Amino acid sequence: MNREINRFRNQRGFNLIELMIVIAIIGLLIAVGGWGWAAMMRAGNESAAGQMVGKIRVWQGQYAARNKGNFGSFDDLVRVVGMDDSFKGEEPVVNGYKFKMVVEPGSSSRPAFYSVNADPLVAEGVTATGTSHFYTDSSLGTIRRTDENRAAKADDPSL
Repeated sequence: MNREINRFRNQRGFNLIELMIVIAIIGLLIAVGGWGWAAMMRAGNESAAGQMVGKIRVWQGQYAARNKGNFGSFDDLVRVVGMDDSFKGEEPVVNGYKFKMVVEPGSSSRPAFYSVNADPLVAEGVTATGTSHFYTDSSLGTIRRTDENRAAKADDPSL
């Protein structure tokens, strides 16, 4: 019996200080990883939003070719050219970005017109879904982008 008691006394384990240091290091790694994860998600959302604005330009061209030069709303693009169902509605939210489209029908004095804005739901802080704002319209050949905390417009730099 004394042998058993001596064996347990001679075993060494972690003391409280060592355990606290290990827990602190793990907490630090989780915090840094969380910030990295959030930055990666923001960058992915921004990339997806920029690409989606480009795809909307293509889909609007396809829609106009089928509809005498007139452009369609999000619901029209979903129904006619196969845009993803997540874009149904007036201002759909996809991948942390809110998309807004303005469509003006053509008349005898001017051609049809559309404009598309993609703005992050949360543009600042730790929970930001993106920091870039995107814009395009039927008169532009490119996508415009700004990192200022406002909607992008036609005179912003190209993507």
